[in-house]
Amino acid sequence: MTMRRIVVVGNGIAGLTACDSLRAAGFDGELTVIGAERHQPYSRPALSKALLHGTEGNGIDALQAHELPEPGHGAIELLGVSAKGLDVDARLVRLDGGDALPYDGLVIASGSRAKRLAAGADGHGSTRELTLRTIDDAIMLKERLASRPSVVVIGGGPLGMEVASGCLHLGCDVTLVADAKPLTRQLGDHLAEVFTSAAIRRGVRVVAGGKARLMDSDDGARVALADGTELSADLVVTAIGDEPNTGWLAGTPLLVDGGLRVDSRGRLRPDIVAAGDVAYFPSSRGVRRVPLWTSAIDQAKAAAVGLLKGDAAPRFTFQPYFWTEAFGLSLKSIGFTPVAGAPDYCEPGEGRDSMLLRWTNKDGSGTAAAINYRIPVPKLRRLADAGP
Repeated sequence: MTMRRIVVVGNGIAGLTACDSLRAAGFDGELTVIGAERHQPYSRPALSKALLHGTEGNGIDALQAHELPEPGHGAIELLGVSAKGLDVDARLVRLDGGDALPYDGLVIASGSRAKRLAAGADGHGSTRELTLRTIDDAIMLKERLASRPSVVVIGGGPLGMEVASGCLHLGCDVTLVADAKPLTRQLGDHLAEVFTSAAIRRGVRVVAGGKARLMDSDDGARVALADGTELSADLVVTAIGDEPNTGWLAGTPLLVDGGLRVDSRGRLRPDIVAAGDVAYFPSSRGVRRVPLWTSAIDQAKAAAVGLLKGDAAPRFTFQPYFWTEAFGLSLKSIGFTPVAGAPDYCEPGEGRDSMLLRWTNKDGSGTAAAINYRIPVPKLRRLADAGP
């Protein structure tokens, strides 16, 4: 079938990359992108890194500081509009205003949303529980932190650590709640220890007490842990993971056990592909969802070509690239994590926590990491692939 109309649902980095990649691959037909947020695409990783540590003002100044370059794909942009349903037989995307968009090809890049501890009747949770997912979330959080409230951050993953670091930077008293040593599940014990030690040295209180429960009270927020510990604070920020935005696909044959599982070319069927935080894809470690910025970009490039060229498109191959910044540490890593045990290669850099590391994994692959160590990403990739 000749594709003259392609609809892209999602205007984050996966949707933006898909649009650019479709044009680069020669698609010159009608391209429409639907974005639930009213903003142009922006750098989501910067929200928990540069924005909380930066000097730019609140509101529009912060938004402009993290916008991506003006799109050049020439698509019709429907911003502030959400997809509410999909008819795969009629090839129609149904919108929240009641309209429907016909398509020959569809890219699903609807991303994910933050998980919450407390869900209110409006779905937005407690007024004392904030999450950090969108630019509007980040602006609200920074405004709330201006008065230097006491903060409990729930979640010991990269986002929780970055938020805790940003709150500390802005002068807040910070407690981080995690049910295991922070970053252990994501990076492994060795790297987790480096970051956790840095957090504690800088004044963060790290508390492990099992699953957390949020209790609202008149004089602030209270957090109850499974072991009976209770914590109080002016503000609670939860960073307990994300959930794919697949509700609008309910009732379609695309969902398998509630998820979108694409093939090695990003396809769900010949006329529909998916990419980014919303998609599970095959990798050397099995079928998995990898909600990373660079993964979304790589998936979207592959899916766009897969939509246009089908089996003639190259298969998607994936090597994770991850970075985080917190508590004076900057980490870049190439390869699958978490890593087990101590590294089999360590090259000290300048300063106390500066080092270049490599692990050889059980499957023979390598993982390389640089902490406060200046190294170009291609060189770090070569270290992961071939060793020192």
